[in-house]
Amino acid sequence: MTEYDLHTDIEVIVEDSELPRRLKDEVYSTIEDRDVTVEEADEILQATESQYVDSRVDPLDPVGTVSAQSIGEPGTQMTMNTFHYAGVAEIDVTQGLPRLIELVDARKEPDTPMMTVHLEEEYAEDREKAHEVVWNIEATKILQLGDVSTNVADMVVQVALNEDTLRERWPTVEDPIAVAEEISETIESELGVETAQRGLAIQFGPEEPSYRDLLQLVEELREIVFKGIEEITRVVIRKEETEKGEEFVLYTEGSDFGTVLDIEGVDASRTTCNNIHEIYRNLGVEAAREAIIEETMNTLEEQGLDDVNIRHLMLVADIMTNEGTIESIGRHGISGSKDSVLARAAFEVTVSHLLDAAIHGEVDELEGVTENVIVGKPIKLGTGDVNLRMSANEQAD
Repeated sequence: MTEYDLHTDIEVIVEDSELPRRLKDEVYSTIEDRDVTVEEADEILQATESQYVDSRVDPLDPVGTVSAQSIGEPGTQMTMNTFHYAGVAEIDVTQGLPRLIELVDARKEPDTPMMTVHLEEEYAEDREKAHEVVWNIEATKILQLGDVSTNVADMVVQVALNEDTLRERWPTVEDPIAVAEEISETIESELGVETAQRGLAIQFGPEEPSYRDLLQLVEELREIVFKGIEEITRVVIRKEETEKGEEFVLYTEGSDFGTVLDIEGVDASRTTCNNIHEIYRNLGVEAAREAIIEETMNTLEEQGLDDVNIRHLMLVADIMTNEGTIESIGRHGISGSKDSVLARAAFEVTVSHLLDAAIHGEVDELEGVTENVIVGKPIKLGTGDVNLRMSANEQAD
């Protein structure tokens, strides 16, 4: 048999199977990489198909209850703590049970927002180029650029910029004086004052001599971000082994996902953040669903609970993103918006739900699990949704 015929026969065998497309492609590429006969390919396919059928959920299986139990039970063994992130001692990230609660509650802002920023090739390999990206991301305030002092006698604020710091944080600008001019213009526009600049020294004061106004200017000056992203207070750079080899990776304290993706040198296809709402706003609901799965799985794995099947987490992510937005699993989200009055009342604030339903004349169709348990009816799952009938025509042995 020619090589062409062999490949064609194997392709036909794979295509005739009942496997989903993704698995068909995976099986075909695996077989192609090995020198196998048609008979061996058939055996491999049958073994794969058998395992796939065994792994499927049985009809009428209560998948929601099983998922809740499979995630909830290991959740009782999780610690309630904040851990260092990925070995980066300088950055603390919420992990364990608080992080799991954060995710299923779909909190608008995580307790410890952070990003993992991957860089494009030339920036990922060169520390100097990587630092250029760091200074474009990390918020740079006046206290990091020099010394600030107040001259009460002349009622002025004096800023003495440090030349080495300016050269470090503006590596592409050759003359530090040009940076000082830029900072001086920023102070004028942000504080609404006139500045006097001489070299790397900047001086300004209130319009009317006032000690209170002078101190107010100093406080406002401390908050101005001259470079970088205001929400990102710190960036840690580390050399790590990734799928592309050894390269520099940035870890940020604070996050602004959309802005970071637009910065030159950032690899937008690999950069992630732990705020699922930011991912939803910038990349859409499918990306948010993936982020929920990934973040939940990482939280469990970090606690040594990686034996939880990912399909349980996928079910949670599916129900949270089913409507095209991110909904929490709670009374303000999925549980509180169920069609069944009794199901809503069984979760939280029972009296309020029953009163509202009575006022609006709501009808409960008793189609779900919770409401049927409450009224004592068999639930429509497992044996509860199967009717057995004996045929009168058949004689017993």
